[in-house]
Amino acid sequence: MGKQQKRDRNNLIALTGAAALLAVAVNFAINKKHRSKIDVPGSKVRVNLSASEILKLAESIINELKKVHDAVASVPLDKVGYVNVILPLAELEAQLFPLIQSCVFPKWLAVSEDVRKASAEAERKIDTHISMCRKREDVYRVVKALTVTGDGLSTDAKSFTRFLVREFERNGVNLTLSKKEELQRLTANIDELSMQYIRNLDDDCSFLLFTDMELEGLPPEFLKSLERSEDGKRKIILRSHQISPVLELCKVGSTRRAVALSYGRRCEANFTILEQLIQLRHKLARLLGFANYADYATDVRMAKSSSKVFEFLESLSASLNDLAYRELLMLKELKKKEEGESPFGMEDLSYYVKRIKDQQFHMNFGVIRQYFPINLVLSGILKICQDLFGLSFKEVEGAALWHPEVQLFSVSDLSSKELIGYFYLDLYSRVGKYAHTCVIALQNGSLNNGSRQIPVALLVSQFEKEVDGHPGLLQFSEVVNLFHEFGHVVHHICNCASFSKFSGLLLDPDFVEIPALLMENWCYESLSLRLISGFHQDITKPIKDELCKSLKKWRCSFSALKLKQEIFYCLFDQIIHSTENVDVSGLFKHLYPKVMVGLPLLGGINPASCFPRTAIGYEATCYSHIWSEVFAADIFSLKFHDDIFNLQAGLQFRNKVLAPGGGKDPLEMLSDFLGREPSIQAFLDSRADIN
Repeated sequence: MGKQQKRDRNNLIALTGAAALLAVAVNFAINKKHRSKIDVPGSKVRVNLSASEILKLAESIINELKKVHDAVASVPLDKVGYVNVILPLAELEAQLFPLIQSCVFPKWLAVSEDVRKASAEAERKIDTHISMCRKREDVYRVVKALTVTGDGLSTDAKSFTRFLVREFERNGVNLTLSKKEELQRLTANIDELSMQYIRNLDDDCSFLLFTDMELEGLPPEFLKSLERSEDGKRKIILRSHQISPVLELCKVGSTRRAVALSYGRRCEANFTILEQLIQLRHKLARLLGFANYADYATDVRMAKSSSKVFEFLESLSASLNDLAYRELLMLKELKKKEEGESPFGMEDLSYYVKRIKDQQFHMNFGVIRQYFPINLVLSGILKICQDLFGLSFKEVEGAALWHPEVQLFSVSDLSSKELIGYFYLDLYSRVGKYAHTCVIALQNGSLNNGSRQIPVALLVSQFEKEVDGHPGLLQFSEVVNLFHEFGHVVHHICNCASFSKFSGLLLDPDFVEIPALLMENWCYESLSLRLISGFHQDITKPIKDELCKSLKKWRCSFSALKLKQEIFYCLFDQIIHSTENVDVSGLFKHLYPKVMVGLPLLGGINPASCFPRTAIGYEATCYSHIWSEVFAADIFSLKFHDDIFNLQAGLQFRNKVLAPGGGKDPLEMLSDFLGREPSIQAFLDSRADIN
């Protein structure tokens, strides 16, 4: 972009129509060279720290953590109160969190390898100390005493106090010495086995060899990317990035079957590891007072109990049976037409779903991509968030940044002009940078002594800024991901919780994805799609309405079987973590055809050995994404289906759902906003209407 294009874009964001979006898009990226560094009012986040500064800051953080926890621990039990117990801990978290994140986020984004290493070391030291703080029995006794006296605590303060007590007790602080030692052994064994399970998958180098004829249907560029064996065959490594294209595109049924069989038989040693993990987790849960591990995992979530999760999954699964059965019949008929009498198996699902969707919609995502220049999509998203939630965005010029391509935006209330937060955008790929799209909280919102600390977020992605001199273009899936992550940004920025602990991105995982999944709906509506799109050679020409409608239908077409497959894995995860002595192998064989409307599990495979979500990160909580997706669909259907730019509904959502944070029960917030309890019906209707 030339210097003549440096204009004030802040007012342009408020305009409407193609001309305004053209102006916004053209001016979105600016030359940031030779900026002077200015302070960012209200932000404690530090950027561009050197390796030594990061390590020094980490030490000062640890010292401050110890100092405050020691002071709280010294409070006599008959003198406990909000001012000498809760307030110091709340202020400590609010003040230190942005400093901790200043030490930690460079490991993902810093240009210097030395800084990335120092950041990782600082994170390790800080995490170790915080873990120790959460196990301090002396601090626990003082906080626990406050729950008895009450001390006239506010509702938020009581919630914060209960949260602290629960956190201590889930770390076993209230156990006897012998039980604490047992908990420590169990935790260490679980951690080691979980990591071994993942290492086994990472270290697995299994592959299959196929001739070009056996790989018929796969794109030439994919075939060229494959290694060749000495006899000239193509090597398919048993990793998802190579397996998925084969199962989705290969015309040869025997190849799909061979790949699915080998992929499902990987890492047989992991089967025993998972059985051990399940038993150890149940022991840990019982030690902490729970009937089973699933109840332990869900107790701190919106679902509250494993029985509630089962009720949700089974109700959703049963409601999808008729639609899934019709989908399966269509797939079987198409396979019979193309491959004869060979039986339809689970290895055929991806291929024939894609075949039917291609026949129905003729979607060319390479062409669609040409309508989504990065800058135009970004300016459109900001416009949508402004019109929907009453927000105003302004780029902060001259702020210190860790890379010239990073941007910082302030966010204000559109009506009052009050500053409510900031967010950084680090969107473009570079060497050494974190490879995924995500949002990181850098500073949490909170209220201390009547003064509000505003939130700061960071959105990271790996887009290509320019390709062969042309503006960067987004795949449609990347557009959806960007909307999703902006949902997290808006959630974080609009949070008005009193305590940093209850800020936007620290919420119950069953709830935190709902606003982000809700935002994805705007990627499938004609009005919003036309707002964020424009042909890259002439951005005044947005995507056509006919294509917008096709994208919406394509989204939900043949979704019942796919969803049933996800439900199957979620049910498996819940069953093994809520029941003792489960026959894991037998459970897979019994459960799969029951959920998948009679489709049998592929003989000879054992998915339990290659299902990493049960090993680490999502154990007993695999259901959470579907849970959030269903409730997001309910919100969109009831409040935005007939008017996607309904400012009144958007402001209600901002005030009733985004603002309260973790200080209020998620189900109460959603019920208050919807005027009733959340329902699965809107989600089901959206699938049934399309199909």
